[in-house]
Formats: sequence, C-alpha cells, structure tokens
Amino acid sequence: MKAMVCTRYGPPEVLQLQEVEKPVPKGNEVLVKIHATTVTPSDVLLRSGAFPLLIWLPVRIWLGFRKPRNDILGYELSGEIEAIGQDVTLFKAGDPVFGATMQRMSCSAEYICLPEKAALVIKPDNMTFEEAAAFTDGATTAWHFLHRGNIQRGQKVLINGASGSIGTFAVQIAKHLGAEVTGVCSTTNVELVRSLGADQVIDYRQEDFTQNGQTYDVIFDAVSKSSFARCKDSLTENGRYLLTDAGWRHMLLVPWTTLTGGKRVIYFLSTRKKKALLHLKELIEAGHIKSVIDRTYPLEQLPEAHRYVAQGHKKGNVVITITGEHAG
Repeated sequence: MKAMVCTRYGPPEVLQLQEVEKPVPKGNEVLVKIHATTVTPSDVLLRSGAFPLLIWLPVRIWLGFRKPRNDILGYELSGEIEAIGQDVTLFKAGDPVFGATMQRMSCSAEYICLPEKAALVIKPDNMTFEEAAAFTDGATTAWHFLHRGNIQRGQKVLINGASGSIGTFAVQIAKHLGAEVTGVCSTTNVELVRSLGADQVIDYRQEDFTQNGQTYDVIFDAVSKSSFARCKDSLTENGRYLLTDAGWRHMLLVPWTTLTGGKRVIYFLSTRKKKALLHLKELIEAGHIKSVIDRTYPLEQLPEAHRYVAQGHKKGNVVITITGEHAG
C-alpha cells in the first residue's frame, strides 16, 4: 500500500511517498481503508522535531531520536472497514467509520489496523468522509473542556482562537449548551465565526478582550495564546479559565486555584475520545455541529499541506484525501 513516510525530522520535504506492507488485522482488530485524514499543528511539530530545548532530549528518546518511531503521521481518519478479526463484534466489513488513532498515528496511508475498542465509531450519513476526518480531535477536545468548565445555560463564554479546529467546534458546542458566546479571531475570520453561531465576535487585531471591561463565566483559550494573569480580571467571581496547552506555571495554578476557590484554572488531557464521539455523533446527526474545512490536498501533496498548516493561519481543518472518494 502507499503511505507518506517521515524519513527524518526536518522540513516538509522529509515526507516521502513509499510502498509499505499492508497490515493484516489480528483477532480483535479491524482493517480500515482510509478515505481521508488531516494535518494538524501537532503533526507539523512532530515532523519538524523542533521541540522546546528543555524537553528536547526526553521527547526525542520517547518519540524517536532521528525520526518519529511511528514514521507514518496523521492521527485522525475516516474510511470504510474492509475486513475484521475473528473476535470483532462491534463492526462489520463495509461499515463507514471515523475516529482517531492518537499516539499510534499512521493515518497518512491507504490502510490501517485498529483495535475495535479504539476511538472509532460509525460515520453519520449526513457527513462526508472529509468532514468526518476533520471532526475527531478538535470536536472531542472542545467537548471535554467545555463540559469540564461546567457551562450552564445563559452563561457568558469567550472562545479565544475561535476560527481554529478546536475553536470552531467550541463555538458550536457552547451555543448548543445554551451559552452566550463571544468568539475571538482575526479580521479575515470574523464572518466565519459569526456563521457558526457566535453572538459577538472580537477581532483581536482591533480589540484586546482583556481590556474591554467585559466579564465572562468561562474563557476558553483554544490556542493557548493568553494567560490566567491577563484574563483574571475578565472572569466573573467564580469564572473558569480553560486552556488546551498548559505550561508549568499554569499547571501549578490548576490545583492552587481549585483549593482556594473563586476563579479557577482548568487543564487536563482529553483522552476519552470514544465516549465523546458517541455523544457528539448525535449532535452531528441532528445538524447542531459541522466541520469547517479550510483546504483539501491529495496524499501526494502532504508536504504542501504541512507547509500551509505551519504558517499558523488555517481556518478549521486541513484535510488529506487518500482514495479520492468524496462521497458521504
């Protein structure tokens, strides 16, 4: 089968299209013919190997010293089950599925084997393969954080980075939960964020939301470009500050603010993907949530997709098509 292999850490050109062995499912595994995957900032970071100096050595030891140990990147997918192992009961051949492989990665390829209990569910009929591939990580991360933030109907929620993968889903989920949503994004994405249901949209190039005198019950920094110190005065008395990528200072603030009460910092690893997918699938089928796709590339142009995502200006998601099939 064809796969894009990361031959070493470095620029996008280290991604090379190669013929690799097609996997065979074990007893508890399913073989998925992949229709689409994505490129995320995490993929770009892993391919480049440009980890922060303080963690460079332990991360290289963990992930691979000269190249990623799992050298086929991509951890979101949609596709069709081609074969199942003898012990599989949750799926059958022909099922359209979507989900995520997370640390296993390996989605930039024509086929993958996954345990049937992996973060994999049946694709809704009202979602294309491209839309499904773009859904898993951003939507489940937004869902986990917003539920941990204990959003109540009528509360005011601000989403910083509202036009990114996590942010576009966070706006929609917060609105579904009954919140009054303010999205923060760049000038070019104001109309996109408004179309997703945001009640107000702040152009960060024109206005600093921490200086406008407004307060919010929840501030969700989906791009981790603010800080609790800056946002504290913009939170209500018992407001919650959520962020997806916490440095050591914020990690220390999580238990401290929990113990002291009042305004809290909330950070955790969003790992229970399958449970979230099963819940969110109902919202997809009801038309409450949709994926936002910025650009789509064929597998052969994966390096170009990495180059685009590395610029840091994508809207929603960047999708890679594997088979060229675009049907829902």
